[in-house]
Amino acid sequence: MACCGGSLCCQCCCNEGETRTPEELTILGETREDEDEILPRKDYESLDYDRCINEPFLEVLEGLNNKKARKYEAIKWILVFAIGVSTGLTGLFVDFFVRLFTQLKFHLVGQSVEECSENGCLALSLLELLALNMMFIFISSVLVLIEPVAAGSGIPEIKSYLNGVKIPGIVRLRTFVCKVTGVLFAVAGGLFVGKEGPMIHSGAIVGAGLPQFQSITFKKIRFHFPYFRSDRDKRDFVSAGAAAGVAAAFGAPIGGTLFSLEEGSSFWNQALTWKVLFCSMSATFTLNFFRSGINFNKWGSFQLPGLLNFGEFKCVDGDKTCHLWTAVDLAFFVLMGVAGGLLGALFNCINKRLAKYRMRNVHPKARFIRVLESLLVCMVTTLVIFVASVTLGECRDLASSNNNTSTQGSVNEEVNSTIRRFFCYNNTYNDMATLFFNPQEVAIHQLFHQNATFSPVTLSLFFVLYFFLSCWTYGVSVPSGLFVPSLLCGASLGRLVANVLKINFHMQIYSGTFALIGAAAFLGGVVRMTISLTIILIESTNEITYGLPIMITLMVAKWTGDFFNKGIYDIHIHLKGVPLLEWETEVEMDKLTASDIMEPNLTYVYPHTRIQSLVSILRTTVYHAFPVVTENRDNEKEFMKGNILISNNIKFKKSSVLTRAGEQRRRCQSMKSYPSSELRNVCDEQAAVEPAEEGQDILQQMLERRHVPYPNLYPDQSPSEEWTMEERFRSLTFHGLILRSQLVNLLIRGVCYAENQSSASQPRLSHSEMTEDYPRFPDIHDLDLALLNPRMIVDVTPYMNPCPYTVSPNTRISQVFNLFRTMGLRHLPVVNAVGEIVGIITRHNLTHEFLVAKLRQHYITI
Repeated sequence: MACCGGSLCCQCCCNEGETRTPEELTILGETREDEDEILPRKDYESLDYDRCINEPFLEVLEGLNNKKARKYEAIKWILVFAIGVSTGLTGLFVDFFVRLFTQLKFHLVGQSVEECSENGCLALSLLELLALNMMFIFISSVLVLIEPVAAGSGIPEIKSYLNGVKIPGIVRLRTFVCKVTGVLFAVAGGLFVGKEGPMIHSGAIVGAGLPQFQSITFKKIRFHFPYFRSDRDKRDFVSAGAAAGVAAAFGAPIGGTLFSLEEGSSFWNQALTWKVLFCSMSATFTLNFFRSGINFNKWGSFQLPGLLNFGEFKCVDGDKTCHLWTAVDLAFFVLMGVAGGLLGALFNCINKRLAKYRMRNVHPKARFIRVLESLLVCMVTTLVIFVASVTLGECRDLASSNNNTSTQGSVNEEVNSTIRRFFCYNNTYNDMATLFFNPQEVAIHQLFHQNATFSPVTLSLFFVLYFFLSCWTYGVSVPSGLFVPSLLCGASLGRLVANVLKINFHMQIYSGTFALIGAAAFLGGVVRMTISLTIILIESTNEITYGLPIMITLMVAKWTGDFFNKGIYDIHIHLKGVPLLEWETEVEMDKLTASDIMEPNLTYVYPHTRIQSLVSILRTTVYHAFPVVTENRDNEKEFMKGNILISNNIKFKKSSVLTRAGEQRRRCQSMKSYPSSELRNVCDEQAAVEPAEEGQDILQQMLERRHVPYPNLYPDQSPSEEWTMEERFRSLTFHGLILRSQLVNLLIRGVCYAENQSSASQPRLSHSEMTEDYPRFPDIHDLDLALLNPRMIVDVTPYMNPCPYTVSPNTRISQVFNLFRTMGLRHLPVVNAVGEIVGIITRHNLTHEFLVAKLRQHYITI
């Protein structure tokens, strides 16, 4: 089966990296009849983690002393602790009600099955189970309709957020309520989903919202708290919240910290590490304290560190033949890693096709169709659970588990208390019902610690059914995690391998170890995590000796799976069209430079610009930042006369300096054969411009004017039809960057001055006033134009960032990529040797698809 999975994945998933633009397909004489390719969407807004060092920010720095700095740091530590505690309490809430609903459901249905096994009314038991499950799933699916972003585990969205992409609604309070409530009903409804994945999303929402002391959903929740009003601070708290979610789910604070580092944050700083670890510890011990007190009535005993507890793997004292694992077992662990990678690749491939099918045939239809799909999955899952438990299970002897030699007595007693005896008598139990008719965490515990043998046929059927049903389930419109279903699926495979080795080859092995390694192999093959997953599993087992086999298994599973496709979270990020930046670019990309990928067609503002020009720019473009520039005039010819040395130096400068017009002309020459292009409107030397009607109001002219590549002219200038490329792409000296939100804020607050006044008379805004509306800044369309005087002038220089990161046009792509990703930039200006801006680079210019297209265009040009 593993080989078949690899072959299938090789056919359907290996080509996902090959992308061509429509222009390239036309040049190469190819057409794309199927529309399987999903390119990064350009409507995702990037986050800005770089500080804007403008005058209001400098005023704050000047007023900052050591006492205020310590106060600021103390507030941050208090908030980190509060995020950890809140995340732990969230996990406690979810666990309490999931346990309550699940125990109630299994008690009612189990009692009914026992009674109906004698009276012949099993159909009634099935109807009871079906009614309870579908009621829970209906509630969960309706909650997702209220907030669609609450569907799934949320890990792809949080990973995208920490990578620098703003996904609307991902960290809102309404999303948190729908996520937490929906996941407990989804798990209680019997779907093959876990509550651990959504805990990561929930923790991230707590981290994003708690330090803001305000809510967009509930507008009455608003306190004056001027601190941490930036994407940079918010990202740090989201990283801490995501790590706390992992720590609460698995009782693994160190694993949570590494998860946030490995899978989440695109960039890291040393000060953040200690805060994230402290937050994870707070979440773990908060959950541990309350769960231990509620479940065992021993407050302060700390016996249940996480929502998922693997139990203790330990041989009985005195049994010298028992070993958790030996060096010989490592060979089998490597093979299990290969199998886990192949099966994980097959799982991801099938789930990707299901997700594409949903995107084309389910999501475009009425929203209630998603609820019907969730109910259909629930109904099929319930039927499979019930029929398999009643008809496919085998009666296994319970006596062999009473002499358990692998765990302590307390663990053995807990394992035996969760067995199911459906239609089995005389000290026997139903092995299939024991796996299916228990919560998933209990089933994992059974596979890890139940010494009584499960039938190989039962384990095989359980694995196949669970594999395909969990693959079908992940992606329906309910909050759903993938960690626990993958662990349970892999644990059944590992236990099957252990049974074969013990029964057929008479090997002395520890069955629980093989179940654990199988769980790690399959989970690693699906999610492709290595370092953090190793630590999470070690902390969950409390057994450090498992470190080496788990690490080897995960590495082999990842290498095997990566040969066919990406991890499940990266696949869903790609399907959503999120412009995610990988850790590094391919070596081949260094054949390109910054000038090859930059956008030379700029929309810019002047240091002093009229309101009518600013409103025109903001209303006719969707850009989120604008270069602040001044124009250069050519008067160097006078200096070149009669002096060979000066003439040669100026000629060299002109030949070595890249200009916007020169780059635009070069691109136009290479784009001549393209039937359609984003540059088609600027490649012609002549540009037709519609004249404005005489007597038309100047503000109305500005608002109704069609957007052209040069909406930045002074009010008394108009584009000329005789302009050359140099005139249309004139040289511009770069002075800084200003954000759209800052410009709108200046206009709304009336920051301007009249022509007959000095710019010093312009009102000044403080840093707190500039960031007061964060994170939802007002839109330009919210501006009342009747209150504005179009002839007034705005001085943007105090509010622009005068020192953003810049690169040279000759900078190689690897350097550009590392700078952009490491520093968490949103815009990267390209400035030539004489300080002129020649283009700008954004996230979309660095996506893999865009770079591949530019590299192919580079080859075609050569």
